[in-house]
Amino acid sequence: MSTRVLIDHRKGGAEKVRHPEKAHRPDNPVARKPSWIRVKAPVDPVYHETRNLMRENKLVTVCEEAACPNIGECWSQRHATMMIMGEICTRACAFCNITTGMPNALDDDEPARVADAVAKLGLRHVVITSVDRDDLADGGAKHFARVITAVRAASPETTIEILTPDFLRKQNTLEVIAEAKPDVFNHNLETVPRLYPTIRPGARYYQSLRLLDRIKQLDPSIFTKSGLMLGLGEEKMELAQVMDDLRIADVDFITMGQYLQPTVKHAAVDRFVTPQEFEEYGAMARAKGFLQVSSSPLTRSSYHADADFAALRQARSERLKGSQNA
Repeated sequence: MSTRVLIDHRKGGAEKVRHPEKAHRPDNPVARKPSWIRVKAPVDPVYHETRNLMRENKLVTVCEEAACPNIGECWSQRHATMMIMGEICTRACAFCNITTGMPNALDDDEPARVADAVAKLGLRHVVITSVDRDDLADGGAKHFARVITAVRAASPETTIEILTPDFLRKQNTLEVIAEAKPDVFNHNLETVPRLYPTIRPGARYYQSLRLLDRIKQLDPSIFTKSGLMLGLGEEKMELAQVMDDLRIADVDFITMGQYLQPTVKHAAVDRFVTPQEFEEYGAMARAKGFLQVSSSPLTRSSYHADADFAALRQARSERLKGSQNA
């Protein structure tokens, strides 16, 4: 495979290099996926309806930008994860397929367009994420709050989950978000601390952990959630420690899925974790006290998020009843 896989054809017109910051890196051949990872191409007409609605509202989705393997299934159920604040990220994580560079200015009309799409899709639960915006004084926290407010106004029955960047070196960002009261605050740790320098070099493990802990302190009613990619070279005991760290921060929900290498210039897959191992890691997480656990090769942060949120809310209710009866 050549560096041509880095060329982005999706916008039409002249070709452009999607990952210029990775172009100098040596190639990591993309390993053939095992049978339990392969998915069928989308054919459901609802998939195309969802795609057209995203285009009409000029919205970016992480489903497309991150090349999610579940896009066919999710869009066929009208589930799309909105990615706000543009499609250009200020970070260059070794695992991520989103374009790196200097982003454009924020679009003041975007909250209204997101809200309109949520209402038209009739979503019971929506996941809203973003690129990293290190160029903004607040990292985009106020924009997140405006989107939450707009969705609440347009679709008051829809529950809202946000998947945020780490707001590294930004002040008072979580207070703004907590005041907007999303139903779920999600921030992914992505991998174990040992692998941060190579996999997530622009981030800091304890900053991400502190973020999850702080939002729970500000508003204990907000569910917190975090996700890990497996198959990057992590060890079982390291995963167990990350789970313990998340529980100390009172995180409610953990997701674990297989890392898939987007191009030859991205971090290589160390190994494909088997479905049985994912089940074992899921059992480990449940034993540590998470209210909700999703662990499978194709699990992603927003995969089956609506059903998972319903289960999460039910689990909290049952735990509260149990503590009252004790």
